[in-house]
Amino acid sequence: MKRLALSTLAASSLLLGVNTFAQEKVADLPKTQLQVVGGLSNLTAYQNFEQPFWTKTIPALSNGQVTATIKGFNEMGLKGPEILRLISQGVIPVGTATLAYFASDNPINEAIDLAGLAPTPEIARQVTDAFEPVYQKFYEKNGIKVLGLSTYPAQVLFCNAPVSSLSDIKGKKVRTSSRTTGEFVQALGGNSVTIPFGDVVPALQNGVVDCAITGSMSGYSAKWYEVSTHLYALPINWNQQIHAANLAGWNKLDPKVQAFLQKNIDVMTDQIWDAAAKETQQGYDCNTGAAACTLPIKGKMKLVEPTAADREMLKKILTDTIVPKWAARCSAECVKDFNATIGKQLGITASK
Repeated sequence: MKRLALSTLAASSLLLGVNTFAQEKVADLPKTQLQVVGGLSNLTAYQNFEQPFWTKTIPALSNGQVTATIKGFNEMGLKGPEILRLISQGVIPVGTATLAYFASDNPINEAIDLAGLAPTPEIARQVTDAFEPVYQKFYEKNGIKVLGLSTYPAQVLFCNAPVSSLSDIKGKKVRTSSRTTGEFVQALGGNSVTIPFGDVVPALQNGVVDCAITGSMSGYSAKWYEVSTHLYALPINWNQQIHAANLAGWNKLDPKVQAFLQKNIDVMTDQIWDAAAKETQQGYDCNTGAAACTLPIKGKMKLVEPTAADREMLKKILTDTIVPKWAARCSAECVKDFNATIGKQLGITASK
């Protein structure tokens, strides 16, 4: 994922957000200074929402009583998978990270983002909201206060080869970024390959991989359209983000500050969700050169729309392969919580 110039779309979303926050100005809060470690600083979720939220919105709404400093975790030399551990230890007071980073720590972190679980942004939000109380309870035991969950744009397939359906992935080498997407590719008969994001362009160019999965807009910002020919517009997963605080540190904050922060963090995460849905479409438009693209450079990729048969195949792989494999590595309580929330909403039952 590389730096993305501020688009008209993102700018208008940010302006709307400022107006939304500005209606809820709060006075008489105790003086509070916070240190925040944000998400990846070269992505729009950080640039357009997290950073201005902590450095401008919160001070403005609190009449300067609540202030914060923020840096993306990558700017601090961190990789990402250590964020929650550092929050638990109190080294990081408040932080943001991708839940998938922690899948190896505990499979519960994969629950809301299993490959094929959410083929639309609306379903992604639905399952995330349904499971959030489970995360709150789970992380509280680990000394972490969950403040909210947000998302990146849809993770989709970029291929430097003709692709007209999911069945065309058979035999192809596909760069994946998580265990669940790797299992998805293997279920299609493809070969899952682990490659750092920054190495994907030469890998596609030189045939090391035939396809790669990333956010539709992330691929655009990294110029994958220069080394790919086909963009398959079917969300495989979303890469949700967790916004969290050290529980002991949070409990020391004045209750009025806690309420003030939580209320406005809820607004911020709503904005990020809305922007992710719009940026998913913007990624489709700009990688393929559609007239709707508002950015100056337009790719020439072929946009492949998923068929009804492919949507059914995605669902079948989810229920027959992805969910059973995930349930086998998650705890009995984890599987029970999944069935009572996400499973109940989507009509899916995981078995231990």
